[in-house]
Amino acid sequence: MPPSPTDASDSGRSPLARRSVLGAMAAAAAAPGLLGLSSPASAAPVKKPLALPGGGDLGPNVIVFDPSTSGIQAKLDEVFRQQESAQFGTGRYQFLFRPGTYNGLNAQLGFYTSISGLGLSPDDTTINGDVTVDAGWFGGNATQNFWRSAENLALSPANGTNRWAVAQAAPFRRIHVKGGLNLSPNGYGWASGGYIADSRIDGTVGPYSQQQWYTRDSSVGGWLNAVWNMVFSGVEGAPAQSFPNPPYTTLETTPISREKPFLYLSGSEYRVFLPEKRTNARGTTWGSGTPRGTSLALTQFYVAKPGVTAATLNAALTQGLHLLLTPGIYHLDQPIQVNRAGTVVLGLGYATLIPDNGITALRTADVDGVRLAGFLIDAGPVNSSTLLEVGPSGASANHSANPTTVQDVFIRIGGAGPGKATTSIVINSRHTIIDHTWVWRADHGTGVGWETNRADYGIRVNGDDVLATGLFVEHFNKYDVQWYGQRGRTVFFQNEKAYDAPNQAAIQNGAVKGYAAYKVGDSVTTHEGWGLGSYCYYNVDPTIVQHHGFAAPNTPGVKFHDLLVISLGGQGQYERVINDTGSPTSGTSTVPSTVVSYP
Repeated sequence: MPPSPTDASDSGRSPLARRSVLGAMAAAAAAPGLLGLSSPASAAPVKKPLALPGGGDLGPNVIVFDPSTSGIQAKLDEVFRQQESAQFGTGRYQFLFRPGTYNGLNAQLGFYTSISGLGLSPDDTTINGDVTVDAGWFGGNATQNFWRSAENLALSPANGTNRWAVAQAAPFRRIHVKGGLNLSPNGYGWASGGYIADSRIDGTVGPYSQQQWYTRDSSVGGWLNAVWNMVFSGVEGAPAQSFPNPPYTTLETTPISREKPFLYLSGSEYRVFLPEKRTNARGTTWGSGTPRGTSLALTQFYVAKPGVTAATLNAALTQGLHLLLTPGIYHLDQPIQVNRAGTVVLGLGYATLIPDNGITALRTADVDGVRLAGFLIDAGPVNSSTLLEVGPSGASANHSANPTTVQDVFIRIGGAGPGKATTSIVINSRHTIIDHTWVWRADHGTGVGWETNRADYGIRVNGDDVLATGLFVEHFNKYDVQWYGQRGRTVFFQNEKAYDAPNQAAIQNGAVKGYAAYKVGDSVTTHEGWGLGSYCYYNVDPTIVQHHGFAAPNTPGVKFHDLLVISLGGQGQYERVINDTGSPTSGTSTVPSTVVSYP
């Protein structure tokens, strides 16, 4: 317990001295005016709110192992049985492995389950075994293997190849696979992922049935195949640029990157490492030794538990603490407001924020170096105008030296219950880096319907010089992405238009058939994108026609590389790829229509 204000002020005095002080205070209360007091009532000491403590335990759903822990496999299996098919359940779990070697494990990951090592380097924590995602729960179909993650581990797979058959919102970060990596489910069923960053795979990566994938700042021993859209930036060993046949989009470097913050142990002390920004990055941050960056003690964080109020979270931020959100669900009755430069808000185990009564879940000021990472925002039943705002409207400060990063921050509207939001994410601050997000208006689950989980817009970018690396945005009623800032860049975009449009009239955009998945504002003069795909599956009314997947001003400074649109099984069609360019999709063959360069 922290000392009371009296304890703190008197701690250096002897008992006799303390009694003398208390006696003087009592005399002052009995004799107004002795200490300038005007009345006995005003003599009552003013109680200042106690400072919120930093650090502390990580709560019951953060499960920490060391190599001597007994029953590790049994605990992994227990959580997996609970979470394997709990797609819209309330369970949230984080497994943490202290540095050392663990033998004979197979950590199967279900929904809302994260596994991480606690070393400063992935090689500090080695599992001789596997971290597995498969799709037995869904008949071998991996397209709904969302919301799970692996970070900061070395793996020596039991049979030489680790299976990671995931879909959206399932990052694979800072992993050293001492073998191969299989991205498809057992039986090579459907798969629709995914994202790898800051990882080294010594052997070959086999996507097999994976339809699209983005890999950033990593090293691979080989890459086996491609289906629709495989994008690489800063990846040693990546296949050469060859889109559309095979559909590889390869950038030698990533323009700007800064890896996600992560929890680690320094001796017995928990700390959070903050990797430094890299320009024109290639390969991992850790391959040649200790990663570059700074760290914060856990005592500099308010360790939040489910049930805490938004007012308390904001009080902690005002006090100068960062936020560590432990696994669970947090209902908010006011926005979390991040005003201080360099603030970190880091979630563990898919900590989930639910804004009640139509509020915005989180807002930041227009300041340097905010890091938002590792949490899910789940829209509430009362419409929110926005769910996440980076910078206020009109933000214009230059953050090029120390940008804000939004990493593994996921948005969901509907699915777990009715939810509504007009625009999910608004980026106003310049130089923001969006590094892996899935912004999803649910197409299945509960509370799903064209108006039931109405959400017109996914992401709106107003700020200049914003970079997106790994942008997944799906199913919005109107535009999925609107980009109005200058000099924006996107490396990899994956989109599906809303399945549930009832008819052509419901998606009509003035004279244009349908809203583009990715719209660049008419006043934008400089913009660039690489490896962008949009798919339609209008199963409610398969006669719907979408004019194009991409819309942009036709000007030399607005450039796109390697675009594609696809009609899934002929359920709706595209007339063009971008603006009035590109061949229409046709029939039921699910063959992409591509544009290699635009204009």
